[in-house]
Amino acid sequence: MKLMILGASGAQLNAIKRAKAMGYKVLVTDYYTNSPGKLIADECGMASTFSYKETMEIAKDKIINGIMTTGTDQPVYVVNRIAKDLKLPHFLSVDTAYEVTNKRAMKQKFKQHHIPTPDFKLIKKDFIDEELKDLKFPVVVKPLDSQGQRGIFKLNSVNQIRDHFDDVIKYSREDTILVETYYENDEITISGWVKEGQAKILTITDRITFNNEKYIGICTSHEFPSRHYEKYKDEFVFLTNKIVEVFGIKEGPIYFQFFIGKEGIKVNEIACRIGGAYEDEFVPLITGVDILKMVIERSMGKEIDYKALNEYDISSNHHFLSVQLFFANPGRIKYITPKEQIIDLDGVYNMNYNYKKEQYIEPIQNASVRAGYVIIKGTSKKEVKKKVSNLYAKMLMMDNSGKNMIINKDR
Repeated sequence: MKLMILGASGAQLNAIKRAKAMGYKVLVTDYYTNSPGKLIADECGMASTFSYKETMEIAKDKIINGIMTTGTDQPVYVVNRIAKDLKLPHFLSVDTAYEVTNKRAMKQKFKQHHIPTPDFKLIKKDFIDEELKDLKFPVVVKPLDSQGQRGIFKLNSVNQIRDHFDDVIKYSREDTILVETYYENDEITISGWVKEGQAKILTITDRITFNNEKYIGICTSHEFPSRHYEKYKDEFVFLTNKIVEVFGIKEGPIYFQFFIGKEGIKVNEIACRIGGAYEDEFVPLITGVDILKMVIERSMGKEIDYKALNEYDISSNHHFLSVQLFFANPGRIKYITPKEQIIDLDGVYNMNYNYKKEQYIEPIQNASVRAGYVIIKGTSKKEVKKKVSNLYAKMLMMDNSGKNMIINKDR
């Protein structure tokens, strides 16, 4: 039995290892020759995870029994389209898969069904000023069909939008970009599972991002539980269920991003996949619900054991956890603290680096240059904070001058 996984980056490594441990042969595809997942998969192919045609050619040639992705947005559409055409198990209808991966369709559906979201416009390169008259500056500009915070900018004028249009559209297959009013906010993420059209929220985390005026939304950590949980828990449940109903989500993982500000909750984006902040590791760790195993089983046409999901109640979850998504200043790495030493630190559950010694780290523009991650557990927020501080006191990524390149070591 062969499972095809779209993507072979760090976000898919756990899925590749897990599927192999479950006894399946694993075929991975993306358009990189040196993806880490290709070193451990049974088979690999060269195909953009965004490309239905390229991926379908490999799927037919290699004769697969299931197809999936995890930790990444855009391949969700390709996965469900191919699964439908090959009559393989899948979570979403093709229409729903499109609506949760294309921001034009997503935002228009929010508006149509009165789901609160920042005011927005859709514009082409030759737009006129009049098209943006109802939006307040600053604004955020985004590609309609990208991921990993690529091509996202916070801008303060129409002229800046014109200047940055090409920087946005280069990450898109569309000729239109999204412009939305910037909403001053705290951000939270909801991870959950939909069973027979009913959503079960598993975790609600505070999504902490860099405070950068130009490149925004680049996440540096997830913190559980969210400090907003008690005040907004009923609204979180209501909005989650409404989104699931409106978009016709019947089964599978969900990952929703909400903003909380002076005007209350607004929905940023939604996705139907396991989150890319190592939710495949930390959600089972603190909930007992093995969402990665569930995705693999369903993708291969197996029955899912729902016992843990049925018994789980987020209001009874008393765990405390931080997922540190650390970045580094640009430069060539001359020394890295061995992974084993970090995992031995008090409270560290797991970690990994995305770079090796002698590799060069590019300047931060989006999440693709993340240097690594560390999952830390504790018995209270205070204890977790102390263990995070200890982590950054011990973890080194040195350049040739002997300077520690890690930039959020003060968190």
